[in-house]
Amino acid sequence: MTMEGPVTPFVPLHEFSPEPDIVTEDQHTDSPVRKRARHTGSISNTASESRQSPVMVLEESKAPVRDDAYYMADGSCILRVQNTLFKVHRTILSKDQSSFGPMFTLPQGEFGEEGISDDHPIVLQGDTTEEFRHFLWALYALPSELMIVQSPKADLSRLIDIAKVSSKYSFKSTETWALDAIQEYLERNTSPFFNDNPLIRMFPTLNTRSSALLESEGQIARLIRLAQMCSHSRLMDTMIQLLQKLMSGSLHYSYLAMTLADEFNLRDLRGAAYLEVMQTSVFVCPGVANDHTYVEGDIQETNEGPQRLVVSPVQQLRLLSGYHRLSKAWDRLRAVPPQFEHSPSCGATWHQHGCTQSWTDFWKEKTRSESVLSLGCANVLGRLGIIIKEFDKWGSATYMHHDCKSAARRSIHEKVKQMQQALPDYFTEGGEY
Repeated sequence: MTMEGPVTPFVPLHEFSPEPDIVTEDQHTDSPVRKRARHTGSISNTASESRQSPVMVLEESKAPVRDDAYYMADGSCILRVQNTLFKVHRTILSKDQSSFGPMFTLPQGEFGEEGISDDHPIVLQGDTTEEFRHFLWALYALPSELMIVQSPKADLSRLIDIAKVSSKYSFKSTETWALDAIQEYLERNTSPFFNDNPLIRMFPTLNTRSSALLESEGQIARLIRLAQMCSHSRLMDTMIQLLQKLMSGSLHYSYLAMTLADEFNLRDLRGAAYLEVMQTSVFVCPGVANDHTYVEGDIQETNEGPQRLVVSPVQQLRLLSGYHRLSKAWDRLRAVPPQFEHSPSCGATWHQHGCTQSWTDFWKEKTRSESVLSLGCANVLGRLGIIIKEFDKWGSATYMHHDCKSAARRSIHEKVKQMQQALPDYFTEGGEY
């Protein structure tokens, strides 16, 4: 993710005569606040100008409009966000040790102070009008209005916008307040389907690409990006837990989890997401087949049963690598059972060799059982889960000490834990196969 940098107002630019104001491509850096360039004469068709975003050119060509709610008659600072003008108070923007405070103390250029008229506003880059309007709501709302964030009527999208913009402009206490409100909101929305896990009921587990599913995917992605941008580990843990639950109900969420894990290097999510995609889909690369163009993220039903998922070439390589490595891991695990230390009483009152042989015979028998082999050879965790169930049914083994049997069971669980922790490493390109 590309984070927004701290506010760096009034980037020095070449001076032009005071003709119509434009935002040039040279100004499109990570700085969220910039002084606008002056351009003389007609706009020539230079290589730089030809690379400008069509959306940006279109917006800048329109006359900006005043915001209905936050263009205040007694405001002291005019800001432009996209094609909207906001007139607010410098004292409000300077609170909370924000980045606006130092900006207002900087000396002005020869063309006069920016932010004092509609013709010369301070231009903010990287925000949308709605995001900045939501942010100003948090700065100007009455206490009775702010109380709504603690009620079921809270607007999650507005809270996300407030946290995002607050983080960008270093409104630390406002950012903390918004993030805490988001976390409380998620924890209030418990689910009747997944043992009261937070937020599940808000996100439909549909296999069809419905508008509700698209909206929920977008909301989850925004929350993950916000948690990463603000380094909010509690929110990140909540969202990872949510996605891990949702993955079992829809391949759409598995693909979303896999993609977000790649984008933000989320190790705790990557292994589980790649494993779920590997086991529940036929994954192919983008291309054209049967007069149809397949793009990343497309999901289609197949006659064979598993859905067809279009993934990137890198993701396909990782999935194939994971399948190969996990299959080899099972071959090694099947040949040699997990090791454990015999109980001291085993050597004193038991035939230790017989104890070991009993455990080995059990392992060889169960790893070749029909229930284990019915799972894919790369489904190591699923196969170990079946073996644990079989071990619990084993009862009293004639040639295995009771304490050693408990130690053997722990060794299986330890092997499962080791596999879960190492799972992301199986789904990497390169290295040993």
